[in-house]
Amino acid sequence: MTKKDVIVALDYQSKKEVEALLAQFPEPIYTKVGMELFYREGPSIVNYLKDQGHRVFLDLKFHDIPNTVAGAVRSVCALNVDMMNVQAAGGIQMMESGAKELLAQKSNALLIAITMLTSTSDEILKEELLIQEPLSETVLHYASNSKKAGLQGVVCSALEVPLIKKHLGEDFLTVTPGIRPADAAKGDQVRVVTPEEARALGSDFIVVGRPITKAPDPYAAYLAIRRAFLGEDVS
Repeated sequence: MTKKDVIVALDYQSKKEVEALLAQFPEPIYTKVGMELFYREGPSIVNYLKDQGHRVFLDLKFHDIPNTVAGAVRSVCALNVDMMNVQAAGGIQMMESGAKELLAQKSNALLIAITMLTSTSDEILKEELLIQEPLSETVLHYASNSKKAGLQGVVCSALEVPLIKKHLGEDFLTVTPGIRPADAAKGDQVRVVTPEEARALGSDFIVVGRPITKAPDPYAAYLAIRRAFLGEDVS
């Protein structure tokens, strides 16, 4: 099974900002490149991070017809990323097309699916998305579809990890954003837990952005969060 880790969200708009942050880290880390950074810098930012020895979760949330998603996976495989994702809301056939393309490309990347964003509340689910099932049941259903499609795991709140592990197995990966130290602001997140709680709930990866990238000492903040989540002596 893939080793647990802390993924640092590089929520910036330029390579210059990324370079300034990572200059403070003495060793390679697991990074997340989202739409904000990728749409500004393009594939070159992924190439830069890989050249520096960092692992990359390319968080573009593919959601389109099956053939287009397969093509997107094919293109991203050429970048040698370590993880990529699709939207589970696109359905089993769409996700399956991505999984099959990953195999065809003989890629070692993980392909996971977004269930529900950690900024989604029960009210949003029911009133805006018109999904009347409870949030936890919706997440589990989306995760079950993802496993049926051949994906290796999902993005979810850490609060839903025990339910997913119970029904889909310990080897089905859970990548959990919405992680905040006890003294940090929640920002635009709704379903939030601390690194210690994520560890207790069984998360495989936690994704952390602002509590690290906006900290006075980002590397010290990273080490503290890593210690809290992994229980490692990283001092």
